[in-house]
Amino acid sequence: MRNVEGRFDGEVRLAEPAGPEPLGDACLAIGVPLDAEDPAALPLARADVGRADLHMHTSFSDGWPSPGSVVDHVATLGDLDVIAVTDHDTIEGALRAAELAACRPDGPEVIVGEEVSSRHGHILGLFLEKRVRPGMSAAATVSAIHDQGGVAIAAHPFWRTERQARGRVVHGVGWWAAELDFDAIEVENSTPGFYLFNQMARRMCDGVGCAALGSSDAHIVDAIGRAYTSFPGRTSAALRAAIDHGDTRAHRDRYPAMALVRYAAWGIEHRRQRRVAAAP
Repeated sequence: MRNVEGRFDGEVRLAEPAGPEPLGDACLAIGVPLDAEDPAALPLARADVGRADLHMHTSFSDGWPSPGSVVDHVATLGDLDVIAVTDHDTIEGALRAAELAACRPDGPEVIVGEEVSSRHGHILGLFLEKRVRPGMSAAATVSAIHDQGGVAIAAHPFWRTERQARGRVVHGVGWWAAELDFDAIEVENSTPGFYLFNQMARRMCDGVGCAALGSSDAHIVDAIGRAYTSFPGRTSAALRAAIDHGDTRAHRDRYPAMALVRYAAWGIEHRRQRRVAAAP
C-alpha cells in the first residue's frame, strides 16, 4: 500500500499534520473554529465554503425517490450547493436529475455519476459522460473513469470487502483504495451502522494522503445531506479543484428518529425485492 509519499510498503502510516490545511485557513479567516465537530458551524461560511453530497440513489436503481423528487428535496433543503446522483451501474437517473435541476433557479448543480459494481467492490465515478461497464476489476474501473475525464472515489471501502463477503456480493474495495489511483476516499457514509467502517476509511485516507469525502449514500430523501463534503467555493468546478488538491472535509449529521424508521422500511423492502429477484 502507498504511504504518504506514494510508495507501496504494506502498512498504513498516519501522516502528521504539517500545518493548517488550506480549508482550515479559510475557516479561521471567517471565525469557524477548526476543532468544532458540529457541522452547524459551517453555515457561517456559506459565502466561502460550499457543501456537496456526492453519493445518492434514485428509482433508476435501488433508491425510492425519483430524480425529480431528489432535485425538489435538495432545493427545499437549500443547504447543498452540489450533488452527485450515483445510481448503480447506470447514469440515466443522474442525467434526468441534471436536466431537471437546470430548469429551476433554486436547483442544485448536479454532477453526473455512477456507482460502478467492480469485481472488487463499488467505485463512484463522477463527472461522467457515459456509463462505465460493471464487472471489471477495480483497477480497470478506475482507469475507465479516468479515461473519460472523471473522478474515481472509493465508496464505503470497508463495508463487506472480499474477505468479509463470503459468497455474497462485494461492496467495499478494501485496501485497493490505498493501492490504486483513486482521487478520493469516502470516509463518512451516513448509512446507519457504518461508524466503524467510516473510522477505518478515515484512518486509511489519512495514511495515504487522499482527499476525504462525506456522502449520504441516500436511498430515501430523508438521508440526503446527512453526510456531506465541505470545500472552498460553491460550484462543481471548485469542488473538483478541491478534490485534486485534497482540500475537502467530510461531515456527518445524526438522523432524526422518524428518518431511521423510514430507512429501516426501505431496507426491509429492498431485501424483499432481492429475495424475489433471486427466487427460481
